[in-house]
Amino acid sequence: MRIFDAHSDILTDVTIRRSDGQSNVMRRRHIDRLRKGDIAATILVVWIDPPHTAEPTWRMLQILGAACDEMADMQDIMGIVSKASDMEKIQDSGRLGVILGMEGLSGLRGNTSLLSMLYRIGVRHASLTWNEENEFATGAGSHDDKRGLTKLGVEALSRMEKLGMIVDVSHANEKTFTDICEHATRPFIASHSNAWELRKVARNLKDYQIKAIAECGGVIGMNAWPDFIHPSEPDTENLFRHVDHIANLVGIDHLGLGFDFVDYLDPGTMSSLQPGSRSAAIGLEDASKAGAFCRFLIDKGYTAGDVEKIAYGNMARIVKEIL
Repeated sequence: MRIFDAHSDILTDVTIRRSDGQSNVMRRRHIDRLRKGDIAATILVVWIDPPHTAEPTWRMLQILGAACDEMADMQDIMGIVSKASDMEKIQDSGRLGVILGMEGLSGLRGNTSLLSMLYRIGVRHASLTWNEENEFATGAGSHDDKRGLTKLGVEALSRMEKLGMIVDVSHANEKTFTDICEHATRPFIASHSNAWELRKVARNLKDYQIKAIAECGGVIGMNAWPDFIHPSEPDTENLFRHVDHIANLVGIDHLGLGFDFVDYLDPGTMSSLQPGSRSAAIGLEDASKAGAFCRFLIDKGYTAGDVEKIAYGNMARIVKEIL
């Protein structure tokens, strides 16, 4: 069964290693696990990783440059999806379908015209913010619950929709989320978020948010980050409960996968994100386990057709509608 993983930080690893003079990072470190896990398509994001958040524009350019070099070297195993029809063509050739994305737009420094530049070089997905407050929006890490989209954020949202970029509300705070609901005219996604009702953390979605995403035709990607699953037992069983909660609330057609695997990130980056010892769900430690989770859903009573939608079909529909 094919899997579409709607969120991956692999480009961070690519950038760090290419900066050290390495090449073929995808071939040496990632593609085998992706293939073992049946991952046929993914969104690879530009994430301004700590400790680079103070210089987001420079880090954004570093990552984009490393990504372009890596993609050029890895054309035999992966291809960039620029329009919807590219996805099947790339996969028919046995390669990984890659959508380039932006996990936050802090690197644009409030310049909405740079979205057109990003689109020209192949970016087809973006969230307006990571956890921070920036010129466009307010992230889940903000303590200001009155701040949401800014005027520039509304302009950025409109430009993204006109260009044909997938809008992502994972990492948005509630005010930004409701502002996006008010201004969006096309379906949007939460690429890697779980259900707040089961794990009450700021990065998860409350029931009204889940319903709003479904009402606009969007999709929610289930996240394997342990703290978003369960405080003491972050395993496949408890992640299944998030799947089941959302399916019972809005139906199968609005569920996807956005695992957010981090097994390859260096300890310095990880220490700023996860103060505890665990950075992976039990049974979902890396991309090679993705297929096993889909089989687990079938074992729990979901039909093969339903799981195909969750694993691939629903996110693929978004690509067709937006790109």
